Amino acid sequence: MQQTWKTHITPANSAIRIDFKEVWEYRDLIGLFVKRDFTAKYKQTILGPLWAVIQPLMTTVVFSIIFGSLAGLTTSDVAGEALQMPSFLFYMIGTITWSYFSATVTANSNTFITNRAIMGKVYYPRIATPIATALANLISFGIQIVMFCVIALVYALLGLAEIHLSVYMLLLPVLVLQLVMLSTGVGIIISSLTTKYRDLAMLVGFGLHLWQYLTPIPYGLALIPEKYMSLYMLNPVTPVVTTMRLAFFGTGYFNWGYYGLSLVFTAAVFFIGLMLFNRIERTFMDTV
Repeated sequence: MQQTWKTHITPANSAIRIDFKEVWEYRDLIGLFVKRDFTAKYKQTILGPLWAVIQPLMTTVVFSIIFGSLAGLTTSDVAGEALQMPSFLFYMIGTITWSYFSATVTANSNTFITNRAIMGKVYYPRIATPIATALANLISFGIQIVMFCVIALVYALLGLAEIHLSVYMLLLPVLVLQLVMLSTGVGIIISSLTTKYRDLAMLVGFGLHLWQYLTPIPYGLALIPEKYMSLYMLNPVTPVVTTMRLAFFGTGYFNWGYYGLSLVFTAAVFFIGLMLFNRIERTFMDTV
């Protein structure tokens, strides 16, 4: 009687060997990983998932006081144009966007080290782990976006702000997908390198803090002198943040050239990450 095999495990012969059909077949496992990551994040906490709301609120309050009231930094993305939104909403949407990016990069930067036990015992497409991490953080991101919309609606009903939704709202799915790809790509690049160079793990937190202040989150883009704008916009997160604000506020800055460059950079980082991940996953058990 001839046996038929459902799963064929073969050596990787290409730089990028990601069988997305196989990944789809393991969608139930990815769902379990998503549930595990999300519940583990708030396990043994009194407030549980409420921290997904409390954390960005606290950060927004701190930013509003320090950068808004005390430092008096601009909350406009276009020089000479007043942003028609309270500074609290300005800081909140930037904080929510950055929180997702930072959390996903941090979690994925430890993919091999955190999951070495299960990866060393059971076969499954290893890329499922960082995908699950990105999706788990997307749940918190969705909760925070809903919170932002509710607060913005309250501001509007109280007459404290005018809601000007723009056509750039149509770009929101693209912006979210770009955030997922960019944060996952950066995270798995770091994870791949830290299997040999553990010092990088110590620099992730510092690097993300520095990156945050090089992104127009605690201040508006109008603060950047025009002569440095081309250099500043090389940061791929900057067009995402400014476009998010433009989508919700109806006023702000958008440049197709800079945004296109950001998309190209995101795609490059993502595929470089896949190449490194594909290479390291073959031998990481020998070095982790």
